[in-house]
Amino acid sequence: MPVVAVEALRSEQPRFLEGLGTVVPRSTTTVRTRVDGPIVKIAFREGQVVKAGDLLAVIDKRPFAAALAQAKAQLAKDEAMLASAKADLAHFEAAAEALPVQQIEHGRAAVEAAQAQIGVDKAQIETAALNLEFTDIRAPISGVIGLRQVDVGNLVHATDTNGIAVITQVQPIDIVFTLPQEQLPAMREAEQRGPVAVDIYDRNLSRKLTDATLIAIDNQIDTTTGTARFKAAAKNDDNKLFPNQFVNARLLASVATDVVLVPTAAIQPGPDGKQVYVVRPDNTIDVRRVEVGTATGDMTSIEKGVEAGERVVTSGVDKLAPGTPVVVTPPRGAPPREPPP
Repeated sequence: MPVVAVEALRSEQPRFLEGLGTVVPRSTTTVRTRVDGPIVKIAFREGQVVKAGDLLAVIDKRPFAAALAQAKAQLAKDEAMLASAKADLAHFEAAAEALPVQQIEHGRAAVEAAQAQIGVDKAQIETAALNLEFTDIRAPISGVIGLRQVDVGNLVHATDTNGIAVITQVQPIDIVFTLPQEQLPAMREAEQRGPVAVDIYDRNLSRKLTDATLIAIDNQIDTTTGTARFKAAAKNDDNKLFPNQFVNARLLASVATDVVLVPTAAIQPGPDGKQVYVVRPDNTIDVRRVEVGTATGDMTSIEKGVEAGERVVTSGVDKLAPGTPVVVTPPRGAPPREPPP
């Protein structure tokens, strides 16, 4: 029988943990106006990357500029009244012997009232200036801005729930993934050894998207699923990760040394568990029951049943039985095996 066989190897085996995750933005903010008025300018493009402080929209400034001018005029008026009150008080105090005490006290009270009114005027000026500044709606955080909710000419209010648009921070960005609770001790041990690198793959585990680093382990286990949640952070400089994207997180938990590795394709189901077909030196088949360890990629560790250097069949096992003579073909691309002396 023609078969393809590969030698079992003794080597190191990295032990990876894999979990399904979701990309979540580091921060999400709804941009809202702080003052009421009509929009006169939209200064952003939907989907644009904005930085904190960038101008996004402009509200009609004229009512707020008029309010500021009125507050400044009121301050000038009250400062003049304060000067008059101080002059009257000076006259009263100069003629104190000829005037009743009550009149002097009224003069002092008028000065104090004028000074208090000036404090009120200055506060109103600051409020009016702040409201005028709020007519320029700026980005509170850096990120990608979404679809706009208003157009030029729309009247906006500070109480609007939808806001102007939503900004999502994508650099850096976080990935939240889950692992079975049985793997939590291994994660704890890996975290204690230092920063844990996390490889982020697409949903099918066929393409690596980016590198990340574990930053947090949740403080409780979900009793409904028996899983623990983990959070990793990625720089996302190339924007390969997008909020709410499904991904797979893969991280190195440990490295096992001096283990026997065989191709996963060599492991077959048998009547008593897992088994492999071993090619004896005389090119006949021996069926071995094996204890299987951890699978990494296309290789699986064998804890018992096969020794390093023995050849295991990876293709052509359909009609094999103990003692079946075989013709061994090396796997495609492998150098031919020299026959034993």
